[in-house]
Amino acid sequence: QVQLVESGGGSVQAGGSLTLSCVYFGITTSTNCVSWFRQFPGKGRERLARITTPNGRTTYRAAAEGRFTISHDNAKNTIYLRMNSLQPEDTAVYYCAAELGEDCFGKTDESDYPFWGRGTQVTVSA
Repeated sequence: QVQLVESGGGSVQAGGSLTLSCVYFGITTSTNCVSWFRQFPGKGRERLARITTPNGRTTYRAAAEGRFTISHDNAKNTIYLRMNSLQPEDTAVYYCAAELGEDCFGKTDESDYPFWGRGTQVTVSA
């Protein structure tokens, strides 16, 4: 059974940093696409960054470009999202999501990802 578990969220002051982790279980395919999304209250999910494993190819949306870094550790079955220069408008629930057996080409929408974690809250105060 595939399972994704996020951690690392919390409260931080503006300008601070956090690193989110997404540990995955039950994935046996060698090539996979994992993305980080976030969701603001009352809004849909916004994709931030995606990574293809194991080759490590990444892409970023504008909201994440230059401040956020997605990476992976295959030995630990973990995908990371390092977030720097956080601002109050980054306050949201952050999710990791996966599609198995494929790379990330064309996977731009949350409907492209059948497997999701439960999310981790990030709160940035001014």
